[in-house]
Amino acid sequence: MADNQEYNSGGDKRDDKNAFDKLKQNTPKFNFNIYWIYGIIIMAIIAVNFFVNSNKPKEISWKQFSSDIIANKDIDHLKIVAKSQVHIYIKKDRLNNENRYKDVRIKPISGAPNEGPHYFVNIGDIETFNKELAETEAKYNYSDADKVDIIYDNNTEANSWDTLLWWAIIITSFIILWSVVMKRMGGGGAGGQIFNIGKSRAQLFDKDLNVKVTFNDVAGLEEAKVEVMEIVDFLKTPKKYTSLGAKIPRGALLVGPPGTGKTLLAKAVAGEAQVPFFSLSGSDFVEMFVGVGASRVRDLFRQAKEKAPCIIFIDEIDAIGRARGKSPSFSANDERESTLNQLLTEMDGFASNSGVIILAATNRADVLDRALLRPGRFDRQIYVELPDLNGRMEIFKVHLKPLTKLDPNIDISFLSRQTPGFSGADIANLCNEAALIAARKNKTQIDKQDFLDAVDRIIGGLEKKNKLVTQKEKNVIAYHESGHATVSWLLEHASPLVKVSIVPRGNSLGAAWYLPEERQITTKEQIFDEICAALGGRAAEEVVFGTISTGALSDLEKITKQAYASVSIFGLNDKIGNVSFYDSSGSSDYNFTKPYSEKTAQIIDEEVKKMIDEAYDKTKKLLLDNREKLDSLAKTLLEKEVIFKEDLELIFGKRQYETDSIYNDSVKPTEPVSTAVPSNGQTTVADTEVVSPTVKS
Repeated sequence: MADNQEYNSGGDKRDDKNAFDKLKQNTPKFNFNIYWIYGIIIMAIIAVNFFVNSNKPKEISWKQFSSDIIANKDIDHLKIVAKSQVHIYIKKDRLNNENRYKDVRIKPISGAPNEGPHYFVNIGDIETFNKELAETEAKYNYSDADKVDIIYDNNTEANSWDTLLWWAIIITSFIILWSVVMKRMGGGGAGGQIFNIGKSRAQLFDKDLNVKVTFNDVAGLEEAKVEVMEIVDFLKTPKKYTSLGAKIPRGALLVGPPGTGKTLLAKAVAGEAQVPFFSLSGSDFVEMFVGVGASRVRDLFRQAKEKAPCIIFIDEIDAIGRARGKSPSFSANDERESTLNQLLTEMDGFASNSGVIILAATNRADVLDRALLRPGRFDRQIYVELPDLNGRMEIFKVHLKPLTKLDPNIDISFLSRQTPGFSGADIANLCNEAALIAARKNKTQIDKQDFLDAVDRIIGGLEKKNKLVTQKEKNVIAYHESGHATVSWLLEHASPLVKVSIVPRGNSLGAAWYLPEERQITTKEQIFDEICAALGGRAAEEVVFGTISTGALSDLEKITKQAYASVSIFGLNDKIGNVSFYDSSGSSDYNFTKPYSEKTAQIIDEEVKKMIDEAYDKTKKLLLDNREKLDSLAKTLLEKEVIFKEDLELIFGKRQYETDSIYNDSVKPTEPVSTAVPSNGQTTVADTEVVSPTVKS
């Protein structure tokens, strides 16, 4: 029994200890910060200043002193201090009874009775003061008994010991504050400290900070992965290559459009290589102080050599790697160029950088300096392009995994066909947008319609069902969109139509969705048919209403760029010939003259206008020949507000030029799109043709 009691007692002690430890853990800890010291010092200075100044006698003028205080015979005695000030002591009975002395009756801080001095007057010299005091006393009929007693204090410090203490505290506080600040700036810590401004800002990932991203998390970049996996393999098994006399590339440049996964690929290299990995951005080298960028480059490579073998990753290297001498800056001593020069020296100079591999990423490789791109610095350029159909399928598999409540009937190949030109970042955003749409509709799982709505949301913008549109405007918009649909359906090289809508979305009052082919080259006939399809909206307005509107703004902008590109860049015009004025180096960006004569410029303008006029005439003729079908399509669009491929097949029949394209599947939603008539808002642009993100052509 005793043992049992002892055990219970011990258990109670353990419980008390656990409770105490738990309470100790939950008790918030006070994190000391050096700025608390700064605050305390400042508050102390303010307090001392208030204490000293509040207890000093009040300064008054000679006029107030003579006409008020001397005239009323309120002076108890005077004290002349340091031959320059007269301290005035008021009689106690007058001080306590007269209202005009209530402001000096009590000391402000302590609240004790003020024994004086109560006021002071500045004087020039004592003799003059005595003379003026005697004249004033005579003026107010002072008797010998009433005359003021004067005490002379020869102390040279007029401000007393309180003032000396005040100045001593101020000087001491500033000395302490200065010492602490200089110590912090000169010591270790972040690179932002003033004396560490030349230190590298690269973030180091090593065995203590493992990166969990691997090549399994990178989808749709199989060719690029093969290139960088060779670098990782060399770092893991260098003898495999050195035994044959091979040398690993010193640097690799990842080039591609935004959102294609360049940075993600670098993270995967860091996760797979298991060697020190320095990561930073090109803008981290740039600072307002001269010489900082070059200093940071030197410090970065010094750290890298100490930890070799290692990898340095510089994201957005075009921030410092632009071609020298082609910047719009007029500075004779460009800090960015100095930084680039130091980077070039460190990458391939007299000093040895064995074991240090440079990875860099940019979407502006055309503006980089030639010296930066040469072998020995960046031995290879790895192109990270927009994913094709198979690549998008792999990317969808990666980004659909986190969506826990996904409809099991979702077809990944179908989603991939609906997103030509989408980058990896676009697909990630699409999956997240589909989940948000499903949650907004209070669904229990994400289905096919949510993904289709997400595609429309990303490409066309948010639906504006309450935008105010008159019936007349609605008719114009319906015929405009029907014109696009009719021409694209009847032309051989136009992109396959997905759906047409007159529900306002984004900045447009109507939209037509197409799925362009993923082709690598584009012929002259294909460009011409695309221009005709884009002009279908304006041509339909002229054919039906006999007038045109501002609704074709985006269409005209698009075809103008296409026409000028075909004539002056791609060499597809017979009169201009096989000549291209395109400069892939980017050196012409800062030129004030065109690379052709005024006569050639006139010919280009004439040929562009001729090409667009021919396309417009062909489009009008096509619509006139199919006027009844155009009217029927517009009427259907006004009734439904959203029509699909099946609706066009009922009116026009099967498309004559249908091919075995991967985009032939229907994309009609499983749920009807809302047909609410817009009720508010105004715009001058009646239509913006909506297509998928830009596809390489």
